[in-house]
Amino acid sequence: MNIIITVAQIIGGLLSGSLSLLSDALHNFSDVIFLIISYIANKLSKRKASLQKTFGYKRAEILAAFINASTLIIVAILLIIEAIKRYNHPQEIESNIVIWLSAVAILGNGLSVLLLKKDAESNMNMKSAYLHLFTDMMASIAALVGGLLMKYYQLFLVDSVLTFAIALYLIWMGFDLLKNSTKVLMLFTPDEIPIEAIVKDINAFAEIKNVHHIHVWQLNEDEIHFEAHVDFNKDITLS
Repeated sequence: MNIIITVAQIIGGLLSGSLSLLSDALHNFSDVIFLIISYIANKLSKRKASLQKTFGYKRAEILAAFINASTLIIVAILLIIEAIKRYNHPQEIESNIVIWLSAVAILGNGLSVLLLKKDAESNMNMKSAYLHLFTDMMASIAALVGGLLMKYYQLFLVDSVLTFAIALYLIWMGFDLLKNSTKVLMLFTPDEIPIEAIVKDINAFAEIKNVHHIHVWQLNEDEIHFEAHVDFNKDITLS
């Protein structure tokens, strides 16, 4: 669906001269790439661990989320640059093409958003794909509104303004995902894990002398790992 929408919007954007339509096409094209990355990562994450890869490919989805979020922000910055250029040099746009292609994109992206919504709630990789499609749908809605304003009120500057607004929205949506995926890749302690409280509880056992070299990290969406050196006052059983 995204490939069809992308091709249609590129042709329509070139014929109409609409930057917002071309920016929407660029974002749709990026979605095609990101959906492929997300799909491959999803398949890799299910591979079993081996002697050479003791964790398997469980981080593939986190890496995909990081790549998707990073490129989302890069695309947004490029759109802002183009929007400023077009604002300084506005041109007449064939609004009918913008209106019809935006409507098609809204339907296509809307269906994709519904398909991914459930998995996006519990999986960072799926959330990155969902965000791309959701922001695409919002961008298409903005392009449709812009097309209507250009058709009936000849407000051609709205094309640049909407492109700028879409880009800011992409940055806002992508930053949180980029921050969270970076935390996981950098082995930061998950925010909800109270390390000091855990150490206090462990030290409460009379047999334990101290706890040190503590590491808590999130491997993927489902696993949080804890590692520590524990010194004892005397030999104790494992139980």
